[in-house]
Amino acid sequence: MAAMPAWEKIIVALDVPSAEAGLCVAQKLHGHVGMFKVGSEVFTAEGPVLARYLVATGERVFLDLKFHDIPNTVRAAARQAAMLGVSLLNVHASGGRKMMEAALEGVRSTQGARAVAAPTRVLAVTVLTSLGPEDLAEVGFQGSPEEVVVRLARLAQKAGLDGVVASPREITAIRRACGPNFLIVTPGVRPVTAASDDQTRIATPESAIRAGADYLVIGRPITGASDPAAAADAIAAEIEKALATPASQAQRS
Repeated sequence: MAAMPAWEKIIVALDVPSAEAGLCVAQKLHGHVGMFKVGSEVFTAEGPVLARYLVATGERVFLDLKFHDIPNTVRAAARQAAMLGVSLLNVHASGGRKMMEAALEGVRSTQGARAVAAPTRVLAVTVLTSLGPEDLAEVGFQGSPEEVVVRLARLAQKAGLDGVVASPREITAIRRACGPNFLIVTPGVRPVTAASDDQTRIATPESAIRAGADYLVIGRPITGASDPAAAADAIAAEIEKALATPASQAQRS
């Protein structure tokens, strides 16, 4: 199988107030990124309009609603998400193994019900990138962020999920714990020149890819740029550099 082009590893976060605004950004970035993340803000404002339209026009969508509820509710929600034709959806790993298994059941129940090229893959959210050690302790999680993330990633893998959403700082530990085929989608990625905003566990695109991330979720450094396509292309170039340089050589340089 041919390696994925660098630009396809970029998922752009459409954290916008309306479907119209999201569509405007997506049109500027068509052919420059691999996927678009539709999250809580625009989904709350307008429902599945943006996700449905993007899928219909051939774009790949990561539906980032982080389902976290009783298993029956999550099963039904995951089924509806899969029926939209999204490529990725996520649930909170802290909802427990039964809830994660229910999400998979919901997705699998759509097989044969719609004509899509590839099935929806289910990811578990481990620890939000805005949370540091003090925040985790405050809500009752024991251990460092890395320890909590690995514990939840292993649980997600046991539940049969395709992978996790995790900070760049925990990629290596997840790979060590869960193996090379476990999908890792990484937010908290910022080019060197960008501000960290409200995320604490961050890294550059180059370092995240070298650590083993499969996809990078990037929002404001691209969507807030004067030329979003050029910003995406620059990040793709960083990714290409990381893919072309062996980790051992990068460590020596």
